Order: sequence, then structure tokens, then C-alpha cells
Amino acid sequence: MNIPILFEDNHLLLVEKPVNIPVQEDSSRDLDLLTILKNDIKDRYQKPGNVYLGLVHRLDRPVGGAMVFAKTSKAASRLSDMIRRNIIERKYLAVVHGTPKKKSGQLVHYLLKDVRKNKVSVVAPNHPKAKKAILDFEVLESKKGFSLLSVKLHTGRPHQIRVQLSSMGNPIFGDQKYGEHLNKPGQQIALWAHRIHLEHPVRKEPIEVKSLPPSKYPWDLWKVVTNRKEEKVPLEIS
Repeated sequence: MNIPILFEDNHLLLVEKPVNIPVQEDSSRDLDLLTILKNDIKDRYQKPGNVYLGLVHRLDRPVGGAMVFAKTSKAASRLSDMIRRNIIERKYLAVVHGTPKKKSGQLVHYLLKDVRKNKVSVVAPNHPKAKKAILDFEVLESKKGFSLLSVKLHTGRPHQIRVQLSSMGNPIFGDQKYGEHLNKPGQQIALWAHRIHLEHPVRKEPIEVKSLPPSKYPWDLWKVVTNRKEEKVPLEIS
């Protein structure tokens, strides 16, 4: 499988995750991204023995886009610390049903994950097992009953963007878990990890990569998003 490489050096590997591939091995036993990348590194660099590749964050299986991996234990430790301190900037694009009431804003919820059902719900702030989830959103454009949003994460909770946008009243197109009343079986979720900006964990210089969603419905409602030649993609949240 050809995995697009967005940036690579001795310490980092940033790639574009394909949709519907697990990041690491799960109960499905399907081939996972981490294994694919380790095998690729082993082949490209003719490395003997096991290849080290550190997983420092995740994307849900149906979601595609930019991800960062660590090629050294030093980089893995520093990247994990940067994520804990929220100094790696991660931005997403999402197509949601309807038009949010506000053009932009911050969502703060307290989330609880049901491990058995693999589903997250919004609970009261005083719930003993609740975890605080924060994101910023901006409506870039609305048309034909949908809106294109830019989303910036401040925390990295499971299913966070999906459940928070659904709780706002605007579930993501194709999300069978948090928008089943609006979405049809078989639709691909329209959530894409669009941009990662970080300081290199060793060289301390800025690294930024961008990944564009596929030119398929509903992304193609916004030609500017999927125009890979010009890459005129709305990026910033004010």
C-alpha cells in the first residue's frame, strides 16, 4: 500500500493516513498503518531486525489525513510531552449537517467513553470519570444543507470532534455512530486531519504539513478544498 509521506527525517515521519485503516492492530486483525509504515521503513532503508516507530497520537479508523510518528525514542518522548501540553497544533476539516448557530466558537464538554460499546457520550462536569474536551470551530461556508468547518483541537479525547459537533446539533456527514438519524449506512465520514504544525523535537525548527481530503462528495461541494494543484485551502481560525 502506498502511504503518502508528508515529511521525513531521522527523527520524524509524517504521513497521510488512508481512510478505513486502523492506526494500530485491533480486534479486526486487519492490516494497520503502524505495521505498514514499519515494513516500509525496513524495506526502504534495508534495516535488519525490528524497526522502531513510536505512535504518539491517533485517528479514528474511518478518518484520514495527516499523522505524525516518531522514528526515535527521544522524539517519541518529546512529542508525547508536547501533545500533553497542547503545543502541537492539529486542525481538521469537517462537513456537517446544517449550519451552526454561531459562525465560530469554542465547545467545552465532559465526555465519558463506554469501552464495551466503543461510544462516547456527553455527561455532567461532576461525573467522576468524565474527561474535559475542548475544541475551536469556524464555519468556512454553508451550502446545500451542509457546512464546511475548520476545527482546532485543544484536547485529544476519543471521538472528540465527532461527539462534540453532534452535541452542538451538527453531526458530521457520514458518521454512523453520532449521526445515525441523518446519515445512511455506507457513507464515508467527512472528517479529515488537515494540518499539523509543531516544533521539531530535536532540531527545534517549525514543521508544518497539510493534507487535503479526496475529491469526492461531499468534499467536492467546495472545489477550493479539493483543488490539489492550487491548494487554496482555508486554514486559519481567527
